[in-house]
Amino acid sequence: MFTVKRSIHNPILVPMRHTPWEAAATFNWSVAQKSGLLHAVYRAMSERVYYEGVHLSLSTIGHAESRDHVHFTNREQLIMPEFEWERFGCEDPRVTKLGNKFYITYTALSNFPYSAPGIRSAIAITSDFRKVEKHLVTPFNSKGMSLFPEKINGKFGALLTVNTDSRPSHLALALFDKEADIWSEDYWRGWYAELPKHTIEVRRRDDDHIEGGAPPVKTKDGWLYIYSHIQHYATSNVIFGIEALLLDLADPRKIIGHTHGPILAADEIYERYGQVGNLIFPTGAIIKGKNLRIFYGATDTTGCTADINLKGLIAYMKPGRREEALERFAGNPIISPNQNPGHEWENRATYNPAAIDIAGKVHILYRAQGADNTSVIGCAISNDGINIDERLPETVYLPQAEFEMKKGDPNGNSGCEDPRLSRIGNTIYMCYTAYDGVNPPKVALTSISAKDFTAHNWDWTKPVLVTPESIDDKDACLLPKKVKGKYLIFHRIEGLISADLVDNLDFKKKRLPNHIQVLSPRPGMWDSVRVGIAAPPIKTKYGWLLIYHGVSEHNTYRVGAALLDKSDPTKIIARGAVPLLEPSEKYEKEGFIPNVVFPCGAIVRKDTLYIYYGGADTVTAGATVKLSKLLKDLRD
Repeated sequence: MFTVKRSIHNPILVPMRHTPWEAAATFNWSVAQKSGLLHAVYRAMSERVYYEGVHLSLSTIGHAESRDHVHFTNREQLIMPEFEWERFGCEDPRVTKLGNKFYITYTALSNFPYSAPGIRSAIAITSDFRKVEKHLVTPFNSKGMSLFPEKINGKFGALLTVNTDSRPSHLALALFDKEADIWSEDYWRGWYAELPKHTIEVRRRDDDHIEGGAPPVKTKDGWLYIYSHIQHYATSNVIFGIEALLLDLADPRKIIGHTHGPILAADEIYERYGQVGNLIFPTGAIIKGKNLRIFYGATDTTGCTADINLKGLIAYMKPGRREEALERFAGNPIISPNQNPGHEWENRATYNPAAIDIAGKVHILYRAQGADNTSVIGCAISNDGINIDERLPETVYLPQAEFEMKKGDPNGNSGCEDPRLSRIGNTIYMCYTAYDGVNPPKVALTSISAKDFTAHNWDWTKPVLVTPESIDDKDACLLPKKVKGKYLIFHRIEGLISADLVDNLDFKKKRLPNHIQVLSPRPGMWDSVRVGIAAPPIKTKYGWLLIYHGVSEHNTYRVGAALLDKSDPTKIIARGAVPLLEPSEKYEKEGFIPNVVFPCGAIVRKDTLYIYYGGADTVTAGATVKLSKLLKDLRD
């Protein structure tokens, strides 16, 4: 697993209102280093002007310098229209240092209104970012061209996207015997005639759109290529995401590994609002220490950066490594429906388990359903946290309040769903979803003494509703420690994880009054539709570890992690970019609700985190991970 950490200085590159050529926007930037100096080239846009007989915002290419990757100075206009083939603008530069030269590839616009035949790749070559030698490169529609930073088998290499404005676009590789071949029309005519031989197919769906990204970065594992993968292109639900490929060092047409969705999507305010909302676009990348630093444009307005742990990213992309974050129990599923007489209450499903480690034993309280789909709570006990040593024959909690008694379809869902357990002092609190089959599901709270719990004397307090009756609210838990003398309750409302601080747990007169937004879905990513808390957060020396579930647009449930501030657990310190666990086993992919992993419980023993989850709304399973490794991945 790995995290993506945006720079706290974002947006770093912003328009200069007093400089006409870059007054409207400065974005889609790329960088190269020489003698400790970082050279940046970027797309600059003027305010709307009357130019060449038309009104437009003219794009040109600027240059700036920095030694700390944050403060960029000496901003100058470097590339502007000079020739007929770039008459209406120069866009989206990528810079590659090869030998003593800097090769700046860019998009040249020769017609207006812009159309595919007049949108082509060009190149500018410089050694000092003062004088440039320019050439038109492709005689056909293309964008996003970038050169490799060293020769491949003695040849210059480039990646570009072809037919970018006359879909479908294709990512393709070009190799050149000599420099002049890069802008040879004869070379490109022959190359285009055999386009299928050069393409690298990365689209997952017919409505995906691909655009070239940053110049490839060499690693010992392969060429790392950061690019733009656009979902639902040309629709009202378009999602611009940043993804990555790992290409073979000797033959970059071969894909060694790839991400399986966006590692970065528009989420921050500066990525959501600007000239073009909800847009991020990668055009640069370098290795900075142990991290990959991505340079990207936000909303076609500003330039930003984000860091990713390089080792974690590559490990995730390699074949066979995607599931390594969590290790499933060998005996999964550990709790399955019981078909024996007397167990009619749990003969259909046993899933979504809470867990608590008490008196040397792990008690797993699971949601159980029989033929009439009434949810009750059962209990299983494990000494080692993995194998079930005892399974109680009777329920430990039943629907009892009016707000959780079945009112609708006699065989419809109702009851006490998805428990989560928290211990504060000598009291164990259980939050769960109360549902009567008709009204919106709500959060209920009950408690029991630790003494009665360990004795299996199930003397629970009368449940109370925590959330308003008219609001769909689920996935709740109590933080197992007070915050500044107050109780903190997490719950899910409107698809996101929220929290409320309350003085006491008396909700007879007043339900949760407000909600602080803690963690939201991320458009286009694996947790794009809704998120909900899994187990109560676990306190560590670095902060509160939050395990949560996320749901994608294809209704697949996955498990992720975030780190919350130790003093203020409503504040996110870090959030994993990819899931810890996703459905791959039969018991997770097939069941009453397919493609679901849904945890409600977790415990820690020494340096091992045990996570207990429901599989496909049918069975209970478990998985482990080294706590120190997970925290390191989140913090790196």
